[in-house]
Amino acid sequence: MDYDLRTFRGDLFGGITSAIVALPVALAFGIASGLGAAAGIYGAIAVGFFASVFGGTRSQISGPTPSMTVAMAVFVTTHASTLGEALTVVVMGGTLQVLLGISRLGRFVAYTPYVVISGFMSGIGIIIILIQLLPFLGAPTSPHGPMGALGVLPDALADINTSAVIIAIVSLAIGVFWPRRLGRYLPSPLASLVAGTLLGVLWLTDAPVIGQIPTGLPALQFTVPSVDFLVRAVQPAIILALLGSVDSLLTSLIADSLTGTQHKPNRELVGQGIGNMVAGLFGGLPGAGATMGTVTNIRAGGQTQVSGVLRSILLLMLVLGLGQYVEPIPHAALAGILIKIGWDIIDWRILTLVHRIRFEHLLVMMLTLALTVFVDLVTAVAIGLIAAGMTHAQQLETLELDSVISVPLLDRTFFSQYEDMTLTDPYSARVGMVALRGSFTVASSRKLVEVIGEDIKDHEVVIFDFTETTYLDDSAAIVVERLMHVAAEKHTEVIMAGIPDAIADTLRTLNILQQVPEERLAQNIDEARQVAYNLLGA
Repeated sequence: MDYDLRTFRGDLFGGITSAIVALPVALAFGIASGLGAAAGIYGAIAVGFFASVFGGTRSQISGPTPSMTVAMAVFVTTHASTLGEALTVVVMGGTLQVLLGISRLGRFVAYTPYVVISGFMSGIGIIIILIQLLPFLGAPTSPHGPMGALGVLPDALADINTSAVIIAIVSLAIGVFWPRRLGRYLPSPLASLVAGTLLGVLWLTDAPVIGQIPTGLPALQFTVPSVDFLVRAVQPAIILALLGSVDSLLTSLIADSLTGTQHKPNRELVGQGIGNMVAGLFGGLPGAGATMGTVTNIRAGGQTQVSGVLRSILLLMLVLGLGQYVEPIPHAALAGILIKIGWDIIDWRILTLVHRIRFEHLLVMMLTLALTVFVDLVTAVAIGLIAAGMTHAQQLETLELDSVISVPLLDRTFFSQYEDMTLTDPYSARVGMVALRGSFTVASSRKLVEVIGEDIKDHEVVIFDFTETTYLDDSAAIVVERLMHVAAEKHTEVIMAGIPDAIADTLRTLNILQQVPEERLAQNIDEARQVAYNLLGA
């Protein structure tokens, strides 16, 4: 796309809004990880900048995320005895991400079914709303996620900060009712932030605010670890790399769904890996594609990677001395903004059509949503993918079996070509044909034996017609061998016809084709009929 002033204005608004929203989140994640508040800021700057410059997703915002923070907290307490060792894990994880991108493995995430993405998005939206309920009421956020927030919600309701609630309501109302025509000049999240901050500074001064933020440039923190620690660090580094990759690529899919663009998954992994390597070198918290930040950026007008770069530069400026201008922002103003964002993330279009969605698809979506909210993001996606795969396999089974034809073959018309026959054909239905049309995989393998096995037993000769077979995986090929054994047990002769080269290679590799005598391998169905006629001694 052509980059013009209007695009830059959108990127600028998106970068400013996402930076302001990301600041308290980065501080909180830094503290929760055990590395300190400054680590959260440095991670947001490093990962956000390098993932934008070298990544493959337009308008994606990267930085500390819940799953990466939780993983890092575990590593700090169980795998590392010093800060240097903890940061070594971050550098190793980033290196592995780069290798995953270079190996071109990122593209497989693009096959994630939409019902999984929908459930994941809706779950993220609900999590954002639940977490922000506490600052909406003037209470501090819970370090234990959405369930922790619900656990302390009764206490927050018993001790409501009226000033915070007023600020949050005003910020939320502006986000909901801000005129669309004004949004082209001043995005609603930014308008909410300005209004909420002015209320907090000029009138409702007892509402909790962001407060002091770390200042100054980070120093190089990396130290050369021992060989023994490097060996022990491989496992947590792999976990960190996989978590970051899944987090980032799922966020990329969400960004695609909001913008109508298409990301480059392998390039995105390389960018994320470089960002995490730099973050680890300078004492920053590892990060990934941040769904909340990305959606905030897009809603505020961000359209290209420039918005992510501007966000990182703004965060760096805040660290270098402009933080005093952010310190008075009330947490309640951010809560109002984020609750509106969480509401928008929920896939209401699909949720309003639940009565029309196929039951198995609805089950996958709701399972993914529930696991996202009540367990964790990665578990939700993993189980959602497994459930979706099982559903897809069931559909494939039906489609593949519909492509199987099993019928008697040698009829009166055929034999009349060779001899005069009476109206009663003594050879009728003695030969059967099994035509495998299309592709056959593990999905239909089990059923193939059940469906065709009984038919084979009814004939003296059976012809396997592969003329229109386009694909046969190893599981389906083994089933063909099992069908041959069924025929052998019933003393039914087997003929194979029209086997394409690719199918023949699969059957030959598994030593299946070698079990069929050369004279019973026909080039086409007519030749197979002649072989069958000879076998019957007609």
